[in-house]
Amino acid sequence: MFMNPYYRIDAATPPFVVASARGDVTGDGIPDTVYLTGVKTSDSPFIQKITLSIKDGRTGRVVSVPLKSDAGYNPTVFLGDFTGDGIKDILIGITSGGSGGIMYYYIYSDAGNIPKLLFDYEVFNQSYKYEVIYRDQYKVDVINITDRIKYIIDISNRDQEYLQEIYNADGTLKEPIEGFVSPLSGLYPIDFDSNGVYELLGFQRISGRYAADALGYIQTSLEWDKNRFKLRDQFVSIYGSQYQ
Repeated sequence: MFMNPYYRIDAATPPFVVASARGDVTGDGIPDTVYLTGVKTSDSPFIQKITLSIKDGRTGRVVSVPLKSDAGYNPTVFLGDFTGDGIKDILIGITSGGSGGIMYYYIYSDAGNIPKLLFDYEVFNQSYKYEVIYRDQYKVDVINITDRIKYIIDISNRDQEYLQEIYNADGTLKEPIEGFVSPLSGLYPIDFDSNGVYELLGFQRISGRYAADALGYIQTSLEWDKNRFKLRDQFVSIYGSQYQ
């Protein structure tokens, strides 16, 4: 969880609602109110102690669920059916505020008034392992070690100063270079099949020698399968260059 030691919570500051949505998340056909509360920090948009709360539309009972990563910026909540049971689930997104553009995401079900975690961004980030390896002749291998998939990015369209720092005149590497794939920086609900059930599309930045040296993005789509989200498709998207 991203925490900045320079931010301090005023003990007298009560939690306030930072995001909300309405929809039937319990499965009784009556709209419920889903909201996130948090505590402001002095002179900053940084929010701490972000908590999921669900107010049952039939009984008025409120259930609160603390989040493991509960501090950041711009918390959002989206309601949609991700499992295909006809009941809306709860997608939570929080911007970490770090320089890498990393996001925190959770999906909860509250079917039958029982909150259940369906998706945890940390579990996702740990589930897929990657290698990013520069090769001779202006190529970069991006390897999904987990699923044994390899993508090849052609970087010959990068500016000459960049390439000359890395390659000899004959296109061979001056020295071995490895990049990396960042954790989730975006997770979007998309109904690919137009059947009322949402899938997920996640974005992870592929970086070269440093974080800002972006080579493209891993795009991973996930779909619900019985009791978990499984890989549906995975692609690599790259940046284009000016065409003459």
